[in-house]
Amino acid sequence: MKINGFHHIGLFVIDAERSLEFYTDGLGGKEVFSFPISTDPDKTIYLVDIGDGAVVEIIPRGEEQSEERARWAHICLLTDDVSEAYDRALKAGATSRSAPNDVQLGTMQATNAFVYGPDQEVIEFFKVR
Repeated sequence: MKINGFHHIGLFVIDAERSLEFYTDGLGGKEVFSFPISTDPDKTIYLVDIGDGAVVEIIPRGEEQSEERARWAHICLLTDDVSEAYDRALKAGATSRSAPNDVQLGTMQATNAFVYGPDQEVIEFFKVR
């Protein structure tokens, strides 16, 4: 058996349409699949390819079902321009956690920045230098 990477990362959100707009229009992803939740057909789950097959699954929970910070620790998106990705996210409604910065991670030199998405999920933009 071989593990071939990840298929998708699931994200619980309060407002699925707002998150869909952020990850598609805001960050340039493409909705690749959607389906109603079997237990609540009025809610739709969206899968968004945010580049090179990296998929975010947007799972609506609503305010009454949302857990405090029950999300991923962060998702790290590779990019060739951290500053542009960071600026684009802010223009799409994200809030800054940390501006683009050159970092030394052991023997790896990189540039990264962090933002909070629509439901306060942490998104890191990352480029190895």
